[in-house]
Amino acid sequence: QVQVVESGGGLVQAGGSLRLSCAASGRTFSRDNMVWFRQAPGKEREFVGGITWGGIDDYANSVKGRFTISRDNAKNTIDLQMDSLKPEDTAVYFCAVGGQGRWTVIRTPSQMDYWGKGTLVTVST
Repeated sequence: QVQVVESGGGLVQAGGSLRLSCAASGRTFSRDNMVWFRQAPGKEREFVGGITWGGIDDYANSVKGRFTISRDNAKNTIDLQMDSLKPEDTAVYFCAVGGQGRWTVIRTPSQMDYWGKGTLVTVST
């Protein structure tokens, strides 16, 4: 049974940092995309950043230069380091896995196969 579990959310002041982690289990994910999405209240789920199995990463313009993704294929884990956080980064952050064999990062939620339940990040002013 495949499981995707996020951790590391919480409350942080604007300008601060937070690190999210995601662990996938149940099979080998070494050839899958691992991607972070987020959903703010009243808004649609949106792409944050992701990384392919080959190590190619991609980020939304809104977080580029502030967020960094790292991946450990041996452990089926992905981390999201979030720096210079802004109140508009407040959302539930979801980790998703899918797109086996894809050479580019998937930005569309419907193309991902497995999802975690999400972790809340709140950035205060």
